[in-house]
Amino acid sequence: MNPNDSIFIAGHRGLVGSAVTRALRARGFKNLLMPTHAELDLIEQDQVRDFFKSNKIDHVILAAAKVGGILFNQRFQAEFLYDNLMISANVIHAAAQSGVQKLLYLGSSCIYPKLAPQPIHEDSLLTGPLEATNEGYALAKIAGLKMCEKYNVQLGKNFISVMPTNLYGPEDNFHPEHSHVIPGMMRRFHEAKVKELPEVVIWGTGTPKREFLHVDDLANALCLLMERYNSPQTINVGTGKDCTIRELAEAMRDVVGYKGEIRLDTSKPDGTPRKVLDVGRIQALGWAPKYSLRDGLADTYRWALEQGKL
Repeated sequence: MNPNDSIFIAGHRGLVGSAVTRALRARGFKNLLMPTHAELDLIEQDQVRDFFKSNKIDHVILAAAKVGGILFNQRFQAEFLYDNLMISANVIHAAAQSGVQKLLYLGSSCIYPKLAPQPIHEDSLLTGPLEATNEGYALAKIAGLKMCEKYNVQLGKNFISVMPTNLYGPEDNFHPEHSHVIPGMMRRFHEAKVKELPEVVIWGTGTPKREFLHVDDLANALCLLMERYNSPQTINVGTGKDCTIRELAEAMRDVVGYKGEIRLDTSKPDGTPRKVLDVGRIQALGWAPKYSLRDGLADTYRWALEQGKL
């Protein structure tokens, strides 16, 4: 990419989009197109088509999506399926028609089969049933990945797809009900510290293993992929390392400065025993994350306090 190139960042206010914006600006990119939802509704095909016709766009980073926590995903599967299908189809097709040089599409590791072998290789996609509570979202995101693949192979479009692991960091969603694991847990430990509660309850046995990546590390990986990766094959981005939920809780307690106990509610379900990505492809390009989990949690907690999110 050239610093003078025009880059459309779809979803620039979200967790990934905001991190990509920071990373590009740090690299000297100034011609960033970042319309608000009021200015451009990606679900509306006419609006998307007109936007691409009215602007010279060299590159697209498609980080926009309808997202939410487990319960939100489960309750509104129809909306998650429709909205994400339309966002993917509208932007990818308009980019192809308008002559965009390169498009990067963000998938999610939660769209791999529920029982995929660990660590999860890119070839595991579509090899087994999806997680039922997440099926609507997963199907829509898979369609987007496959659109990029087919447009790349059949039409020669340099459209690539990236599969990040569980993300966290600045601009994360700290909503009490709709947040993901790390911001939700961070809120509970912070509130317990403020209220001087004797314990924080964690669901399950604490033994399931999960992988977490700071969003600024992902943003740096995406910049590298925009420069050096042109394959139609999806590429995983993660740390390749996991930790137990208990270990995550203990690290969170230390970062927040909570002095109480951690109690495991073993009557609640654990979910999948382990979930970690095979990151051989991205490592072969010379990329590695910079944040340790503890440093990443500390950075996120500091940001959340400064922004009044907790």
